[in-house]
Amino acid sequence: MGLAQPSNEPNLKDAFLRFFESEVAGSVVLLACTIIAMAWANSPWAVWYQKLIHVKIGVSWGESVFSLSLQHWVNDALMAVFFFVVGLEIKREILIGHLSSLKKAILPVTAAAGGMLIPAVIFLSLNPGEEAARGWGVPVATDIAFALGILSLLGKRVPITLKLFLTALAIADDIGAVLVIALFYTEKIRWTALIVSGILTFLLHRAVRIRMFSFKTYAVLIIGIWVAVFASGIHATIAGILVALIVPVRARFEPKKFIAFAREKIQEIESKEMTRESMLLHQDQLESVTELHKATTALKPVGISLEHYLHSFQAFLVLPVFALCNAGVALGSGLAETLIHSVSFGIILGLFLGKQIGVTLFSWVIIRAGYADMPEGVTWRQIYGVSCLAGVGFTMSLFVSDLAFKTASFVEDAKIGILAASLISGIIGYLVLQRVLPRDA
Repeated sequence: MGLAQPSNEPNLKDAFLRFFESEVAGSVVLLACTIIAMAWANSPWAVWYQKLIHVKIGVSWGESVFSLSLQHWVNDALMAVFFFVVGLEIKREILIGHLSSLKKAILPVTAAAGGMLIPAVIFLSLNPGEEAARGWGVPVATDIAFALGILSLLGKRVPITLKLFLTALAIADDIGAVLVIALFYTEKIRWTALIVSGILTFLLHRAVRIRMFSFKTYAVLIIGIWVAVFASGIHATIAGILVALIVPVRARFEPKKFIAFAREKIQEIESKEMTRESMLLHQDQLESVTELHKATTALKPVGISLEHYLHSFQAFLVLPVFALCNAGVALGSGLAETLIHSVSFGIILGLFLGKQIGVTLFSWVIIRAGYADMPEGVTWRQIYGVSCLAGVGFTMSLFVSDLAFKTASFVEDAKIGILAASLISGIIGYLVLQRVLPRDA
């Protein structure tokens, strides 16, 4: 009896399309929560919004108390799940995806580098002051959910290669953003806590390698890593990346061995008549089915399974809650003055103009130099349209703004700049692509 062995290509395409659709649906919920937060923060009930996001939640033992505001719990703990999923996506893309070889990676990585460098330079040129200059990391990020969501509005007219280019660019951008957070927005490192996090990470790695099946052990180690990273001075969400790098993204079972094993077990199952009740009468048949189920589970990579299960949790809970707690900016009567403030204006120019220049220029240079090929079926005008969409910063930009600035007014200016730049970039990107994509697709 033979087992069908489907081709890899349709599976990879289907997996990407499922990922793309989930990003699209998540972007709608994210946009709705952003609008709710903005409306609430500018309504007569704005004081209740501020009270809610700043309410203290924590634990106490004896005379000791550990508490954070709701906003900090969301940004430091809940967003660790977001970074964990980002880490899984990064690891998958580097090992088996569109960043897995120099030939595949060089174009999106170069485009992402340009899309980070030029916005940072533009922002710094407008904000030479010491504290304001710390915001250079705010306009370097691209929000993959919103960017792909806007791209989806153009339907089948969008070449799959253009979607893949934008996805790979955004993931490469995420790698850069994580490095920026870890290297440039850590003020003081507490080495003892950092060493403890390293030891716990090593223990988690060993537990994964020996295939320890103990939920309690993994839970204790992962929570311990988060606490240790939090105490070290490095932002706690980096714990999500550390854990993701340990999770396997390759199958634990050799496919050839699985096929041989599956054939053997199916033959054992078929050796006796099988009905829905037969396993109750034949213990050996039940054992064969159980062993086949375990082998099938082992064939599916843990990282891919976790990414699949957590993607909806991230898209429909983590990011919407983050938007609710961070996008509520009071606009006030001085909106025009705020938009031309050096911080907000630098972010607007960085995200909107800097991304366009950086992504398009660096892509052109690397392709003209002969180190990379233009994606099949994609034109330069389409690359430019995607470079506009790359200016939708939002999630990661909002996140970095809270790390970059200590002065509340700078944080508010930065958030207004991010929202304005993301709105403009999204609209212009859509209009450009609407014009340059083929009409008969």
